[in-house]
Amino acid sequence: MTDERRREVGESDAPVEDELHESFDSLVDEGAQRLQRRFGSAFITGLFGGLEVGLGVMAYVGVLHETHDHLLAGLAFGIGFIALYLAHSELFTENFLMPVAAVAGRQGTVRQLVQLWVATLVANLVGGWIFMWFLVHAFPSWSSTLQQIAHHYVDMPFGLQSILLAVLGGSTITLMTRMQHGTDSDGARLVAAVAAGFLLAGLQLFHSILDSLLIFGAILAGGQITYLQWLGWFGPTLLFNMVGGLGLVTALRLVRTRELVQERRQEASDDPSRASHEQGER
Repeated sequence: MTDERRREVGESDAPVEDELHESFDSLVDEGAQRLQRRFGSAFITGLFGGLEVGLGVMAYVGVLHETHDHLLAGLAFGIGFIALYLAHSELFTENFLMPVAAVAGRQGTVRQLVQLWVATLVANLVGGWIFMWFLVHAFPSWSSTLQQIAHHYVDMPFGLQSILLAVLGGSTITLMTRMQHGTDSDGARLVAAVAAGFLLAGLQLFHSILDSLLIFGAILAGGQITYLQWLGWFGPTLLFNMVGGLGLVTALRLVRTRELVQERRQEASDDPSRASHEQGER
């Protein structure tokens, strides 16, 4: 189908399918809103994200402790992503698609993006550590399960397998964000949350935030794991989560909607007040 014919049969004059156009506008608009937050607001939102995803970690560890079945426990973990969605809090890796799309369309600046990332990442870890302190002391019988889970991550040698597990972890949660913005149905969005939770936790993919909570739990439970070991695992995992989320999902989506990106960039260039604002941000 030619571009001219697509415009004739579609509801808009956009150079891509109507669904892609609507989804792109939603991504950019929400990403721009996130970029406008001050550091304190972004930190509080990320703190809630770390606390609320802890609900999924609690469900995951509880089911695994009782059943010793990672796939079943992975289904339970979806509770954490449901909480994130309904409570409007965020994980660091959820900010790979929308804010980057906004920056690409000149609806925000790189400086704002870095500030959002730093605030959300630190807050997720702080909130997650606090939640795990409560969890460890509320369920002391889960200590051995927490330690077993944590050793799966910190004991795996750095190599191709750990790299690919981290790339898949980053791309999975970023794709979840994309799927949730591709529909107006809350039910479909919750299904996407449960599906992503199952893949991440049930298959034990590497995720810098979620798995950090499990490792924190093992440390707080008195396991033979140190914060230095966690940090050695966390750095490469964070890097390759970003490779997966930004490279396999975000970049390809922006290429697919490149005409819309150019339109947004042109609109920003034609708006003198927006241009002066961006210069001030830089």
